[in-house]
Amino acid sequence: MAKVTPKKKSNTGFLAVIGIILIAGGAGIWTTMQKKPVSIEAAPGAALPAAEGYLRGNPNAPISIIEFADFECPGCGQFATLQGPDIKTRIVDAGLANFRFFDFPLTAIHPNTIAAHMAAACANDQGKFWEMHDLIFAGQYDWNGQATSNPRKFMDGYAKQLGLDMTAFASCFDTQKHLPRIQANAKMGQERGVGSTPTIMINDRLYPGGLSADQIKKIVDSLTAAIAAAPAAPAAAK
Repeated sequence: MAKVTPKKKSNTGFLAVIGIILIAGGAGIWTTMQKKPVSIEAAPGAALPAAEGYLRGNPNAPISIIEFADFECPGCGQFATLQGPDIKTRIVDAGLANFRFFDFPLTAIHPNTIAAHMAAACANDQGKFWEMHDLIFAGQYDWNGQATSNPRKFMDGYAKQLGLDMTAFASCFDTQKHLPRIQANAKMGQERGVGSTPTIMINDRLYPGGLSADQIKKIVDSLTAAIAAAPAAPAAAK
């Protein structure tokens, strides 16, 4: 689990700080998140899109599972590679819940993560978000900040492996087309009180530190039973 190292200040407790650096059009965007979330400032004149994450499964499923994650976070990599396939097969493909990935880059401790988030967003333009997601996490120890100062060559390699249109991918990446989307997803996490990655949210309840597929399945089954037991809404008068 990637967690911002708390810094002790006098005897007043600990302050968790998440630094998110978003560079759009040459303008630096810097924000920090404390225990009380603060807003991310957009570039002058820019408006953030609605936070929507990246969907897997039926958008109308009765239960929603959200993961706030950082592509360079080792715990997120373990969650994606070890728990992700079971969650997809046993929960999402079974129609019990949908799943959304929300960007939550911790750039203060993960210098290469923004490149990975941008690559995934650009792959999404060509319908390959989840395939890129899987390759990025599988190769995390090749491209992370301890392994290289040039993560882009790995992202290009993944894009070629997926058969993406490389001209379109390069243009998307070089213009930082989807930084506002990444920004919006991160802002939603801040507003929900996310302080570490991976954090799972199931129907508005946060589970910091991630959960196993078995734990998520148990929660989903419990919520499904509760929904089934709830009294039906009265029919509207004609």
